[in-house]
Amino acid sequence: MIIKNAMSVIPQKVEGVEGTEVRWVIDGNDGAPTFAMRIFDIQPGGYTPLHTHDWEHEVYVLEGECEATSAEGSKRAKAGDAVFVPGGELHQFRNTGGTLLRVMCLVPIVQSGGAACGK
Repeated sequence: MIIKNAMSVIPQKVEGVEGTEVRWVIDGNDGAPTFAMRIFDIQPGGYTPLHTHDWEHEVYVLEGECEATSAEGSKRAKAGDAVFVPGGELHQFRNTGGTLLRVMCLVPIVQSGGAACGK
């Protein structure tokens, strides 16, 4: 068993956008064979890239509020909300509030190859 403080993990800039960082809290480097857990910090006005990929992911809004966009349009999500993004669905998360947006995102390691939510 591994226990670590998520905020002790050094954040990495997400390529292609401003104001968005990711912490790879648990992944293959920790011995996790199936899922990776990431924490994204998105500054006011910041966003993840509008993108798609083959694998699903689950997102939980820890703090703040956002606009979750898909090909079907945009929906609001706030702290306490969970978002399911099916594989193949175009998606983006944009911080529409005046404070930090922090989300936890889980992805399968095998399919994602460790790629961040912007790739």
